[in-house]
Amino acid sequence: MKLKTFLFALLILPLYKYTFAQKRPNIVIIISDDHAYQTIGAYGSKYGKTPQIDRIADQGAIFKNAFVNNSICGPSRATLLTGKYSHKNGFKDNETSEFDFSQDLFVKQLQKVGYNTAWVGKIHLGDKLQGFNYYDILVGQGTYFNPDFISKEGRKHTEGYVSDIVTEKAINWLDTVDANKPFCLVIGHKATHRTWMPDPKDFGTYDSLSFTLPTTFYDNFQSRKAAGLQEMSIDKDMKMGYDLKMFKSLGDMMADGNFKRMSQAQKDSYIAYYRPIYQQLEQGELTGKQLAEWKFRRYMIDYLNTAQSMDRNIGKVLDYLDQKSLSENTIVIYLSDQGFYMGEHGWFDKRWMYEESFRTPMIMRYPALLHAHSTIEAKVVNADIAPTLLELASIKKPKDMQGESFVHVLKNNNEEHRKDLFYHYFENGEHAVSPHFGVRDDRYKLIRYYKRVENWELFDLEKDPTELHNVYNNPAYQPVVKMMKKKLVIQMRKFDDKEAEAIYNVNIDH
Repeated sequence: MKLKTFLFALLILPLYKYTFAQKRPNIVIIISDDHAYQTIGAYGSKYGKTPQIDRIADQGAIFKNAFVNNSICGPSRATLLTGKYSHKNGFKDNETSEFDFSQDLFVKQLQKVGYNTAWVGKIHLGDKLQGFNYYDILVGQGTYFNPDFISKEGRKHTEGYVSDIVTEKAINWLDTVDANKPFCLVIGHKATHRTWMPDPKDFGTYDSLSFTLPTTFYDNFQSRKAAGLQEMSIDKDMKMGYDLKMFKSLGDMMADGNFKRMSQAQKDSYIAYYRPIYQQLEQGELTGKQLAEWKFRRYMIDYLNTAQSMDRNIGKVLDYLDQKSLSENTIVIYLSDQGFYMGEHGWFDKRWMYEESFRTPMIMRYPALLHAHSTIEAKVVNADIAPTLLELASIKKPKDMQGESFVHVLKNNNEEHRKDLFYHYFENGEHAVSPHFGVRDDRYKLIRYYKRVENWELFDLEKDPTELHNVYNNPAYQPVVKMMKKKLVIQMRKFDDKEAEAIYNVNIDH
């Protein structure tokens, strides 16, 4: 009898392994670059038409309070892969850091249980990848037109528009994977990174819209010294040629690096679209506020036109999953590497712990667990994505992974996840943003700046949601300052940020 039982077990073991493997969800992460939640339909944008991103939200859940730990491109992707904050994964900034792919990554944990893993498109962490069965990545930032890609076969030039190419490569890889194994695919889009270079077929999509100037556009940065020193002003720092394609001559336009990779047909389409706009600008002879507001409008148009191609291509991926009957058992996450400024405080770019930069869009579809049209208010950070995916794949979280799984929130959308949020921006270079760290709870935000500027900021988000009034030195808020400093110490120690704690221990209150 025991022999028959043993033989039966041997017979069903392969079937059991196959069935168990099939229960593990497939994973598709679509990560864009600098895509502001303010420009996404699902987040209530007045202007942005994002039907395919909205489709993920309609069929799944929108996260209203998703944040990043360090609002800049490379460090955000490093956190996604490692589930660790920047000071622990070693990639603190884009200018001085080199990512160590030999450290543990969530994709390596997936590989151990049989996942096929791939990254296609922008990664911005170098080209010595580990943890991926397949990769075909953009060189550095990548280019919008006719970009170069690096794969295990080497470097290759590809003709076309980057959003289309990345999507085609991703779908081609999906066609090669073993249907009996789960897969994890990360699709890294270049859009909507500066400079904003739309696919010519999207020219005109937003040109006729009237854009309302943000209420904080003419912010004077009173009481916020670091904000007053930045170099990311649409008025002063956005370049007429490089950013807005408003060149004094056709020769100057064609000499710009953005155009050197283009085919003649691509150049002709850009000339036909942008030169008449430049001629109208010249005739208007705008100066001062009129010119600043003109630049804001052109920025909005170029940015939103650039996002159109990415959204359309996201639809192609969703269609593929539907057509292959993969949607039910596939987790789809759409997010940006961080938030972005669309004229708030008069700015473009990111980096700050202020809300528009600190918050990121994040939308998730997983029919096996999430109800359609779900809204999640719980505060989550990008470091939480890796442990969440591992739990959904029935894999134990590595001990050094600092993120916390929010699977419990997916099961019960009303649950809380993080009470307080810790942030640390390290880069001391481009756009002259002072390094800073801080803590945010449901109402207050405390920030400590260092290097360029040495000071504190405190905001009451309930009374001052646009963060115009630093109340750190207001006597009425001193009990709040003490409370938030205690929370900051707890967070620094929780994440073992010794650099932040050493700076915190220097008393600058005089």
